Amino acid sequence: MSVARAAEVLRGGGLVAFPTETVYGLGADAANPHPVARIFAAKGRPRFNPLISHVLDLGEAERHGHFQAKARALAERFWPGPLTLVVPRRAESPVADLACAGLATIALRAPAHPMARELLAAFGGPVVAPSANRSGHVSATTAAHVRADLGDTVDLILDGGPASVGVESTIVAIDADGAATLLRPGAIARGAIEAIAGPLAAPTQGDISAPGMLESHYAPRARLLLDVTDPPPGAAYLSFGEPARAGGLTLSATGDLTEAAANLYAHLRALDASGADIIAVAPIPRDGLGEAIRDRLARAAAPRPRSSD
Repeated sequence: MSVARAAEVLRGGGLVAFPTETVYGLGADAANPHPVARIFAAKGRPRFNPLISHVLDLGEAERHGHFQAKARALAERFWPGPLTLVVPRRAESPVADLACAGLATIALRAPAHPMARELLAAFGGPVVAPSANRSGHVSATTAAHVRADLGDTVDLILDGGPASVGVESTIVAIDADGAATLLRPGAIARGAIEAIAGPLAAPTQGDISAPGMLESHYAPRARLLLDVTDPPPGAAYLSFGEPARAGGLTLSATGDLTEAAANLYAHLRALDASGADIIAVAPIPRDGLGEAIRDRLARAAAPRPRSSD
């Protein structure tokens, strides 16, 4: 399918799944509340969980949010790329209230993937795009993952090959006074952000001001055990820093965190599809990209809500 056709589908109120460098996104016209509502329905996503609006650049982003100097410096350094900035929302922004979950802030990102950027340019406006999978499930890093999770609820899927980064964007909130909060660890390590923004505060307990902040998220069917060096009998083992063991997979045999991040969701999906009731995961370092990988694994291992989809 062509990007031009995908832009037409968005303008007509349809849903388009498309690749970004992080994961595949399920896109809709950010200014049209009807397709935005379709995203929530297709994903089974709680409506208090806000969406990221994707834009081409900082100039476009500033039409939707107020960028204090620190937020502007982060955008200039990391955009286009896997950083989402949550800033005070402009009253004149056409982005639908539903996309912002009724908050006074807006989450904005300029993706780096060439196909995503081509789609944004062809569409000519902001596109909301949460990960293209059922809410709470393992994120999609290939077009095949999107089809498996969402099927015919998507009007068109753009196939740009496997996502190169493999974990979602880092999300940082910058308020009007310049206070910086790390809402979600992600593809850009904390240290790189703090080199520009200074020390990052932690979000307040219960804060759901950005995607990926629900306690239970990114979850496969199987139960996850974390920081395991001796997996129990019958468990599928997801190793790190060593070759795959029998019946398992390795995130990175050489202990490369970038490779591990790129493999994370695809490997969780593959081990889940194997029929194993337990997926045991090797210890992952806490530094650099390890913080984001451990965050996703912790949420995948958290107790499921009773009303989960």
